[in-house]
Parts: sequence; C-alpha cells; structure tokens
Amino acid sequence: MNIAELQDDLIDEFSLFDDWMDKYEHLIELGKSLPLIDASLKTDDRIIKGCQSKVWLHSELIDGKVVFTADSDAIITKGIIAVLIRVFSNQSPEDIVQAKTDFIDEIGLKEHLSPTRANGLLAMIKQMKLYAVAFQAQLKN
Repeated sequence: MNIAELQDDLIDEFSLFDDWMDKYEHLIELGKSLPLIDASLKTDDRIIKGCQSKVWLHSELIDGKVVFTADSDAIITKGIIAVLIRVFSNQSPEDIVQAKTDFIDEIGLKEHLSPTRANGLLAMIKQMKLYAVAFQAQLKN
C-alpha cells in the first residue's frame, strides 16, 4: 500500500468512532500493538526533541525502504508514533519526504491533543522526514 492509501485507511478507521474518548482508546490500542523496540536502541541520540514524553525513533534502510521502529514512555504518545509508523514505515525515502500529512487533521488528532502533544506530533513527523532525506542522499551516492 502506498502512503495515501494507508492514510485513507486510518481516516476511515478513526471515522468509525463518534466520541473522542473512543478515538483515544483506539490510539492507545494502536500503541500497544507497536512492536517492541530493542532496548539497545533506546539511546539519547534516538530521542525525538520537542516531545514532552520520551519517544525513541529508530530507522534503517532495508531494500530501498525506510523501516521505522519506536517506543514511548507515554501511552497516548506511543499511539501517535504507532499511527505515523503505520503510514511511513516500509515506504521509499522519496515518498516519505513528499508525503502530505493532512490525514492528521482529517482524523482530528491535532485539534484534540494538548499543545505540547501537538508539538511532539510535529516533531515526530519532522524527524521521520529527516531520516528519509538522509536515506535519500545515501541512495544517490
């Protein structure tokens, strides 16, 4: 699936819930389903700056696709990074760099997050795109 299709799936998924408490519950469940990151990858250099909670993000290039793994010490934040990983992991660096992130507004996520969590969400997206840019440069060399 490409990024746009994955985003549409998430929009559809979140539209099944009328109440924001149910959406938060779903977000928490998504976080719980996130594969565990290897403890050796929970290093300071992998912590996303700008997040209130600790979020560790690891990326690697496998067969021309960026694969992300992550963890957080906060359940809502872990759900947010799980959503982003679902959209951006296993995609080409170029597709990640060019991807729009309107789906976050369409889900209603940004408006229902505290300002610090919303800033953290933007920091997560920025870091994922920075990794993709670095891999894009690596592929060209």
